[in-house]
Amino acid sequence: MQCSDPELEALAARLGTALVARGAQVGTAESCTGGWIAKVMTDVPGSSRWFGAGLVSYSNQAKAELLGVPTELLAQHGAVSEPVVAAMAAGCLARTGADFVVAVSGVAGPDGGTAERPVGTVWFAFGQAGQIGAECRRFTGSREAVRRQTVAYALSGLLARVPAGG
Repeated sequence: MQCSDPELEALAARLGTALVARGAQVGTAESCTGGWIAKVMTDVPGSSRWFGAGLVSYSNQAKAELLGVPTELLAQHGAVSEPVVAAMAAGCLARTGADFVVAVSGVAGPDGGTAERPVGTVWFAFGQAGQIGAECRRFTGSREAVRRQTVAYALSGLLARVPAGG
């Protein structure tokens, strides 16, 4: 495997095994991680059997154009918010045909934080057909540390949502 992080590598491999057992595919909609979640997954040999697509939508324009996030949501709530990340997940499900998706949008730092959304704030949305759930986490450390923790949480969250067995 190409991944140089043993924890992320192990999580991605376990996720792949679970998805293959279900005959399922996963997709990602990433902002603050810039494709890191998809990269870790595709570092796993044979990931083409279970990884469908990854969409990096870093700018608000990309969120609207690639994922169909309504511009009104972006204007009203900001990119790092529950409604926006849920819309990202819905767009990812619709555009990729994946069985399971994760969407992430956050403030990785070192700047860009506010009192209500400090550096380290990341919104996650996990989705599957007809079901999307969003949650917020706050991570600490450098930009790299926040992004890495986001990737680990996304992989763990997907793994927890993929039913065991086939």
